[in-house]
Amino acid sequence: MPATTPTPDSRVFDQWQSLARTELLPPQWLADTLQYVPELVARLVAQQSRQQQTMVVGINGAQGTGKTTLAKTIAIMLESQFHLKTTVLSLDDFYLSRQTRQQLGRDVHPLLTTRGVPGTHDIAQAIATVQQLRSTTDDVVLPGFDKATDDCLPHARRQHTRAPRDVIILEGWCIGVPPQDIDALIEPVNTLEAEEDADGYWRRHVNDCLAGSYQDLFACIDYLVMLKAPSFDCIQAWRSLQESKLAARQAAGDGAGSGIMTPDTIMRFIQHYERLTRHALSTLPEQADAVLCLDAEHRICASNYHYNSHDNNH
Repeated sequence: MPATTPTPDSRVFDQWQSLARTELLPPQWLADTLQYVPELVARLVAQQSRQQQTMVVGINGAQGTGKTTLAKTIAIMLESQFHLKTTVLSLDDFYLSRQTRQQLGRDVHPLLTTRGVPGTHDIAQAIATVQQLRSTTDDVVLPGFDKATDDCLPHARRQHTRAPRDVIILEGWCIGVPPQDIDALIEPVNTLEAEEDADGYWRRHVNDCLAGSYQDLFACIDYLVMLKAPSFDCIQAWRSLQESKLAARQAAGDGAGSGIMTPDTIMRFIQHYERLTRHALSTLPEQADAVLCLDAEHRICASNYHYNSHDNNH
């Protein structure tokens, strides 16, 4: 455990309050953040200081667990209080374009038209972006994806940042997840797999992708954090809340995009993720450096830190 857990200064506190308003977060979010995030940040600062080079922090969490918000929360404190240049990336930023996924649907399997599973991201671009943020001394263009239109952001709307960075936070639902054993792929886990992947070709393809280049990306991670949902059953409700927030933001802007999902669409969408989400819930808690446990009310209720080569302060 870090010798001292820092108290967030007034700038951090103000930015966290602003984030809560912007993200429509419940009142208890700030209390949970104040209780659990400073210790995590202290451990990250200690790790970054020990390795004296760009640190890559991975954040894993199932659909709707709040990993994007956690990444922003951590970044605020690292930047404002510890003056560490921090960039947040999402695995979602590296989705293949809609056109490319449609081609995959025709060439490999129809289920690959739906974004999300391994095989629907440009992992070579993700690895290249991390390497650029670590080693170059120039502006780096950050990829992006618009979920409301279900397509990549045009280049004119993409953000730039100056490299090298002190900390890169990479968040995503399958970050750090190992591939499954072949035998585990035989039986379908839901009606989507039973009806639309009866021969198992899609799930074997997804698992092969996860076993390949995705593990190369995960090897870049220096410190892995897991936001652990209490069960898979909570995830549909949380994902539905996430979609309603997206719809509200779209309505307040340029109007809802075609990618906004209905409840039935969300149910089917989540089934694409179910297999590997359950696999992550059973395997990652023992592999992650830090586990923030969520309860059924979507609140952090416990934190667990594991001793490993990354953190020798336990």
